[in-house]
Amino acid sequence: MTTGKTSMISVQALSKRYGPNVAVEDLSLSVERGSIFGLLGTNGAGKTTTFKCVLGLAFPNSGEVRFDGEPLRPELFERMAYVPETSALYGWMTGYDHLELTKRSFRRYDAERARKLVELFAFDPKKRVKQLSKGQQSALALTMAFAMRPDIMVLDEPSSGLDPVHQRHVLDLMIDAAAGGAAILFSSHQIGQVERAADHVAIMHKGRVLISGDVEELRAGEKVVEATFDGDAPPISGLDTDPHVRRVMRQGRVLRAYIRDGGNGVANLIGQSKPASLRVLNQNLEDIFLAAVGDDARDTMATLNQEGA
Repeated sequence: MTTGKTSMISVQALSKRYGPNVAVEDLSLSVERGSIFGLLGTNGAGKTTTFKCVLGLAFPNSGEVRFDGEPLRPELFERMAYVPETSALYGWMTGYDHLELTKRSFRRYDAERARKLVELFAFDPKKRVKQLSKGQQSALALTMAFAMRPDIMVLDEPSSGLDPVHQRHVLDLMIDAAAGGAAILFSSHQIGQVERAADHVAIMHKGRVLISGDVEELRAGEKVVEATFDGDAPPISGLDTDPHVRRVMRQGRVLRAYIRDGGNGVANLIGQSKPASLRVLNQNLEDIFLAAVGDDARDTMATLNQEGA
């Protein structure tokens, strides 16, 4: 990255194995001050293991992690917030108990901000955690995290269980925190969330990062020529062998050609088959994800998007 900002989270060549099984392999990423880095991948891609290694909750076999140029040490936790995918709350304690515990543990805790977040997420802090739904538990954990006003946030599926309105609140809170200078590393199954909030993204698959970079630059790196036909998309002579075309997808009436350059020439070639509609588009993050992960992703796309439906 060449923006000149300070790297608040730096991970270099991180690897983690469980016996013969590789969970994370040679992973490197950097999250700058004031930026949001989205980690995207299928189930079992290694996202949660990565977070555990980054935070010292699991010991990597190799690699280095630094926060604001320093190795992880107890004093840094005053400036950090972590929301795990699986609830780490105490079932017998109320929401108020958790907020009081956070207040006593972190000097940066902002009680007024916590009050406003409780109102925003509309959960009852008088209830014991075991009486709260999964989404309400997520809301409590997020309230605790954002009320700390941390410099560094690590959020593993932060909107899990929340309804669409509160999912949007989470994204807005992340964007606001980054605008205030925080560095945020988060994962999500929902491609749309990553695309909306993150300025940088890494796509993980089977423990490895396949693609990493600035979201807008990745989107602009290829074009998609999309055509629809009155009947099934026909074979088009020369399309699959065109040097500008990286991949061709046909599904029913729809044909999509993913191209590195030469978009107009490919569009003209497809246009000779008289499609009902034809357009040249910038690829979105879902296109990038599918192209990177390949056929393994096709059976998981419903899972990746169902919570955002």
